[in-house]
Amino acid sequence: MAYVIRAFREDDADALGTLTTAAIRKVGSRHYTTQQVEAWASRHENALRLRDRAAAGVTIIVAADAEDIPVAYALIEPPLNAAMHLDMLYCHPDHTKKGLADELLAQAEAEARAQGALRLFTEASELARPAFERAGYEVEHRRDFEIEGPDGSVPIHNYAMQKSLD
Repeated sequence: MAYVIRAFREDDADALGTLTTAAIRKVGSRHYTTQQVEAWASRHENALRLRDRAAAGVTIIVAADAEDIPVAYALIEPPLNAAMHLDMLYCHPDHTKKGLADELLAQAEAEARAQGALRLFTEASELARPAFERAGYEVEHRRDFEIEGPDGSVPIHNYAMQKSLD
């Protein structure tokens, strides 16, 4: 299947919200408990947040299928002190293992360089960590913390990772 990497459009928000929760629920269950997955997914159910964040200056890079339907995306925040935060990288479960994460990470890096960033950093899940490592990110440390979910506070973890761009 052919994919196109393009900039976010406001009408992408609903599809991105749907693919985010689908990715968390289906793929997330490979490494996280049901309680962790539901707490994580509940933090991403409001597609309006993506529209608001795009309007506030974040860069959202979209991978769309042949019908121009978004199937994956990366979200990077504006530079701060020559560093950019890659906050989200999600791929719909039906489109994983097709190189989209690698393409989106390469495009995010190009965008960060164009905006003058010298470093990219992220907090990668167990699921995303291998893609970030393939792209040259290094693990700084494991982050263990709690998030609020439908049934209360849930322990979860991810990895603080970074990549130098200089």
